[in-house]
Amino acid sequence: MLPHCRKLLLHIVALTFAVLGMMSQMTSPVFAEVTAFKQAVAETASRDKALGAFYRANNFTAIWTGNTAEHKKRRRALFAALRSVEDHGLPLARYQPDELKSKMAKARSARDLGMVEVEISKVFLRYARDIQTGILVPSRVDNLIVRKVPYRDRASYLTSFEQSSPTAFMRALPPQTPEYARLMKEKMKLERTIAKGGWGATVPGKKFEPGDSGKGVAALRNRLIRMGFVRRSASTKYDATIQKAVQQFQILHGLSPDGVTGVGTLSEINKSAEARLQSVIVAMERERWLNKDRGKRHVLVNLTDFTAKIIDNGKVTFVSRSVIGQGALDRQSPEFSDVMEHMIINPTWNVPRSIATKEYLPQMQNNPNAAAHLKLYDGQGREVSRGNINFAQYTAKNFPFDIKQPPSNRNALGLVKFMFPNKHNIYLHDTPAKSLFSREVRAFSHGCIRLHKPFEFAYAILARQESSPKSYFQSKLKTGNETQVDLDENIP
Repeated sequence: MLPHCRKLLLHIVALTFAVLGMMSQMTSPVFAEVTAFKQAVAETASRDKALGAFYRANNFTAIWTGNTAEHKKRRRALFAALRSVEDHGLPLARYQPDELKSKMAKARSARDLGMVEVEISKVFLRYARDIQTGILVPSRVDNLIVRKVPYRDRASYLTSFEQSSPTAFMRALPPQTPEYARLMKEKMKLERTIAKGGWGATVPGKKFEPGDSGKGVAALRNRLIRMGFVRRSASTKYDATIQKAVQQFQILHGLSPDGVTGVGTLSEINKSAEARLQSVIVAMERERWLNKDRGKRHVLVNLTDFTAKIIDNGKVTFVSRSVIGQGALDRQSPEFSDVMEHMIINPTWNVPRSIATKEYLPQMQNNPNAAAHLKLYDGQGREVSRGNINFAQYTAKNFPFDIKQPPSNRNALGLVKFMFPNKHNIYLHDTPAKSLFSREVRAFSHGCIRLHKPFEFAYAILARQESSPKSYFQSKLKTGNETQVDLDENIP
């Protein structure tokens, strides 16, 4: 046989043995188990786009159901997190950790284990998104909640988790804000109160004030004792101690602290611990919708307590009362986030078309000189005299004019407005209607946010870019001219 033929024959024999060896390996129990596991993972994960993408990328390898120390750490971290979901106001039944453990214990084959592997990942993804960005979709709760929730790509949760310390990853998912921590603490406190029977009997009557006495005052005292606002005593008089306790309650509940238990204060005092708990759970969900970096400095308008605050490094550095949109559907303030870019001193009020046609057009149809403080402009921006207009010929659809109010002390926007351009046409501004800020419930605007302390708010905003913010602001104000002041740093 020729030498080159002998070499070829030996190569064919070696290749044959190699193929036979591979076939033997493929038919071994270990290989069969791996194949069955991966097939089960592939089939089960294919029903979920994010899971399918993740497991294809990692070649259908187990991240939960293996026997290594890392697999065990991941399982421990997940089940520890699931045990605490109710602390966050989330329903335990949504994740069924006991059923998941039971499925793992009952898995008898590699295929069973592959199906459990994907099931654990499903629960993990559900928990991770719920705890980080909320269990509800805001717009489905209320169509005026138009904020954009910072949802993450679902597959990225698994990828990041696989590359992280399991316990640290789980701890970082819920909001890390001081507000969330306080709400969580208050939730646990309320649950302990409810377990002990709540705050006792409600207080009968309509109004109590200093100097009053009797059974109603005694009931008020007893409820304040149970709430922790006053020490235990036998007095049935509305004395200075009761008055001080009521004032403290009013401050903590956003009421005018006059120390008188009127209808509004009594209604709040009589709310049950269970109702308060539900409010806290809702507030925790809202915090999850806002679970993103808000910036070291940001402005927070709280619609429910009628305030606007500047937050610096997690601490409130400025607060002002605010007036928000009325209860009517077309006047409520939508809930959203944007970025403040500039302020306008001595602003012109460009009357929104909805207000122009719904409110001012009917007035001018009855009396052409109605709302004389407003001026009309045509499509070319030229001022139009009312004397030449027959308002009766116009409707909301064909009204051709823009309505504006020039800068002045009487301007509906006051003397300054703060702009974060948005499709809702909502901004913060001053107002000549100062008396409204003395009300407890301050929902009177068409949707924009009116500030009780607009100048002080401006000074605080400008302090980052002007050495003398008050002098700078006042110098622009005194000109009487509309002036735009851009912010060096935009504020969320």
